[in-house]
Formats: sequence, C-alpha cells, structure tokens
Amino acid sequence: MAEGDPQKRWYDVTLPLTPEMPVWPGDPPVRVEPLVEGDDENPFSILRLEMSTHTGTHVDAPRHLFPEGSGVDALPPHELIGPAYVVDARGVKALSPAVLAELEIPAKATRLLFHTDNEMLWKRDPHRFHTDFVALTPEGAQWLVGRGIRLVGIDYLSIARYGMEVPVHHHLLSAHVIIVEGLRLEHVPPGWYEMFCLPLKVHQGDGAPARVVLREL
Repeated sequence: MAEGDPQKRWYDVTLPLTPEMPVWPGDPPVRVEPLVEGDDENPFSILRLEMSTHTGTHVDAPRHLFPEGSGVDALPPHELIGPAYVVDARGVKALSPAVLAELEIPAKATRLLFHTDNEMLWKRDPHRFHTDFVALTPEGAQWLVGRGIRLVGIDYLSIARYGMEVPVHHHLLSAHVIIVEGLRLEHVPPGWYEMFCLPLKVHQGDGAPARVVLREL
C-alpha cells in the first residue's frame, strides 16, 4: 500500500509476520506470543518471537549455501539500498533465459524485483505453502549473473523453483548476487524505484528477515 509523501509514493512490500503465514516445508512455524503483559507494577508489554532466518520477506546471504560464505551482517549496505527495477513478469510459468530476454529489463538495471503470477497464490490461499510458484530456472539464474545483476527479488518464498533450490542459489550466491524473497508486489506498478532493504543484522547469519520499502523515483 502506498503511503507518506504525496509527491513521492512509497510502497511497503514486506510480508507481515504472523503465526498464520506459510513457511518453507520443514521450517518452524512463526510464533508470536506474550512474554510479559503490562500491569500496574510493570506497564511494559513484551512479545516472544520465534521463527527461522528465512521467514516471510527475507534476504539470502552466501552463507545460506556456502559454510564459509559471507553472512547477512557482512552484506554491503550500498548493494541493499539504491535504484531497483520492478519487472512485470505476469503471465509466465518460469523465468527462463528466453522469458527474461523478452521482458522489458533496462540494460542499466543491477537490482531486479520480479512481479509474477505468484500474487494470485497470496490472494487465493495466503496461509498455505504452494509448490507451483513462479521462479527462476537454473539457466535463468546464469542469465542474470551474465547481465551483471547484483540483487534479485521475487514475490514468493524462494527465488528457485520448488525442488530446484540448490542450482539456482548456487549460481546466484557464488556470484555474490543478493537474493530477496517473499516480496508483495501486487500494488506496485512496473518501473524504477529507490529500494531500501534492511535485513536484521544477524551475526554470521545465513539470511535474515527484512523490511523492504520502495519509493518512486
């Protein structure tokens, strides 16, 4: 939803963290429960939050696949903040090289966020994990690396097709391409934006939940 400065529209493209949200199969469900409830003696309330580092809108760091790779806390801030292009990729079943070549991707873009038919999965059944989501193929990942892409995001919980996670992540993370997963882009028109992606600074973390917002340029 857009909000804020009427001269520059802002879009919060972050999934809210709730116990009902879907998680990757095998990951623990999100738990948000009271730890301390305020009373007359102690007016402060505190929640306990439990989840994996790859919950909701999150960033994948090289350490996600490579034990000696950089953690999320070592990702350069200038890679996470800057111009990003939202690509309208609706109507395709997979992001292969042939599909990517047909999309309107500006030559100067180094950060790409893919708006796909995954938006319908969130609308149809937002609390269930779907395996038929649109994602990059391994060859598509190689294509993006060859184009000099430094950050890639998508509107479901993985950049890779279900069952093909390793080769896609290998191509991207070995080339130090930052991955942002779990975006909500259905209200964002295609085009250029200033992206602000701020993952939690988890020490040597393989990834971390992030708040991601876009501002019109």
